[in-house]
Amino acid sequence: MHSSADLSLLILGNVTRDIPCADPAHAEYVLGGSVSYAARTCHRLQAKAEVVTRAAADVDLSPLTAVARCTVLPSATTTTFANSYGPQGRVQHCYHPAAPIRAADLTPAMRQARAVFLCPIMQEVAADVPPCFDASAFQAAGLQGWLRGIDAAGCVHPVAWRDQEHVLRCLDVAILSREDIDHDLNRLYALLEHVPLVILSNYRHGCDVFERRAGGVIQRHVPPRPAREVDPTGAGDIFATAFLIRFLETDDVWQAARFANVAASFGVEGAGAAAIPSRQAVMQYLAQHPV
Repeated sequence: MHSSADLSLLILGNVTRDIPCADPAHAEYVLGGSVSYAARTCHRLQAKAEVVTRAAADVDLSPLTAVARCTVLPSATTTTFANSYGPQGRVQHCYHPAAPIRAADLTPAMRQARAVFLCPIMQEVAADVPPCFDASAFQAAGLQGWLRGIDAAGCVHPVAWRDQEHVLRCLDVAILSREDIDHDLNRLYALLEHVPLVILSNYRHGCDVFERRAGGVIQRHVPPRPAREVDPTGAGDIFATAFLIRFLETDDVWQAARFANVAASFGVEGAGAAAIPSRQAVMQYLAQHPV
C-alpha cells in the first residue's frame, strides 16, 4: 500500500485535441485524451503523475504540464476527436492519429516505475510496452483504446484486439466500460482468463467488480452517487484513475470502487476537467454516505 503523499503513476497514452463538431479544420479545441484527464485527476486527488505522450508542437499542453511531469515525444500530428452526445449515446470521429508509443521510447528510469497506468485512446500504446516494465511493477490499463479503430471517414467503431494476450498477461487490473464490450459480458469473462481483476464501469449506474479467485470469479456491484450531469467527457478516465489511486492506497477493491464512482460523478457536473473533485470532497461525501 502507498500513502497519497508518495504515490506516483506513470501514465502512457496520447493527448487529444477535442472539438465540439466533425470539422477539425474550423473548430476550437480543448486538451483531452485519457492521459490528460488522468494526470489532472491525480493532481486533484493528491497523487503525483508522470506522463509520456505524443503531440504536435502547436498544441498547448500547459493544462497538462501544470499538473504533471511530461515527456512529449515528437509527432507531426495530434490525435483529434470530435464528440457528440444524443439519445443513443456518444458518437465519435477521430482524425490525424499520432504515432504509437513504443518500449524504445521509454527511458530506463521509466521502466523502473512502481505503478503504471496504460490508457490509450486509439491503438497508440504498443504491445511491447507492458513487458518492458520491471516485474514488480503494478500495471493497470484502460482498455478502451485497444478496442476501437477508425474507418475511412474517421468514424470510431469497435475492432478486434489482435495483441491482447501480450498486454493482458502483464496487467494487475483492467478497466473498461460496458460500451467498450458492446454490453457482452462473455467478452469480459475472456479477459479474466489473463487478468485477475477487471473493473467494469456502467456510467450512471455505478460499476461492477470482477475478481478471479481460486474458487471462480467473484462479481460485486458498486452503486453510484447520483449526479447532475453537465458534460460526461472524461468521466471514464476520472473513474479509472481514482480507482487506481485508492486501490494502491488501501488494497481494498470495494473502497476503491466506491471512491472512483464518487469522483467520476462529481467530474460530470462541469465542463471538461473543471469539475474533477478534490480528495477532500470525495472523502467528505463518503463519510456522509456510509454503506
